[in-house]
Amino acid sequence: RGLIRKANVAFIGTTDDPIDTLEWHEKIAADETIEVVVGPSYRPDKAVNIHKAGWKEYMAKLAASVGKDTLATMQDILDALTERLDYFYARGCKVSDHGLDYVPFEGCTVAEADSIYQKALRGETLTTAEIEGFQTVILLHLGKEYAKRNIVMQLHYSCLRNNNERIFNLQGPDTGVDAIAQNTCGGNISKLLSALDMENACPKTILYSLNPADNAQLGTLIGCFQDSSIPGKIQHGSAWWFNDNKTGMEEQMISLANLGLLGNFIGMLTD
Repeated sequence: RGLIRKANVAFIGTTDDPIDTLEWHEKIAADETIEVVVGPSYRPDKAVNIHKAGWKEYMAKLAASVGKDTLATMQDILDALTERLDYFYARGCKVSDHGLDYVPFEGCTVAEADSIYQKALRGETLTTAEIEGFQTVILLHLGKEYAKRNIVMQLHYSCLRNNNERIFNLQGPDTGVDAIAQNTCGGNISKLLSALDMENACPKTILYSLNPADNAQLGTLIGCFQDSSIPGKIQHGSAWWFNDNKTGMEEQMISLANLGLLGNFIGMLTD
């Protein structure tokens, strides 16, 4: 607490799964001796990643978090995620975060996504288009819900994860064997933001790529979706992870200054 006070911190945002109880946020909020505000951040990666191990088990946990035995349909998933978002919002949530291998966009209706969901529940193999369609339906739905509540949407992508299979098998994920990926998903980001913008439902958005080769693309893409509601509504996020060094930070800020408006930049972070 002393370090937080000395650094003049006003707000701390933690990273939390939609099924988290947030009991400690409630205890901190009730403690008058804690001066800093601590709010949860909504990170629904496990619900989005229908193609990854543990997803089916996670659906059961998401159902339990909203008092249901099961989520029978795609609409049930969307409703559960919205209910949990409201739970987070009531406890001070200001921002969401989506960690994606790449940003998907595949035109898909809720009914079509439901068919994909039922297929996944049966244990059948999904095509890439089906995976991306399911993910797109969730991302569009949540983007609209973020906009209603003035919650920031963060998208970060282009990490090539778990490269050393031996270490991954021994220690699990996030143990230092990740690298920069090369993805060409700028067109998908454009489609996602454009679809939200068409319904006047694009939230404040921050875009991070782990690949510095994407700096110029993001610097120009953010200019396509700004509006008068918020200065710097769409942001090129700070130099992230492997770019979080003197050279990487300078390259990100120079690119942003050349192609956008540095004065509206949200600022740097450090890992």
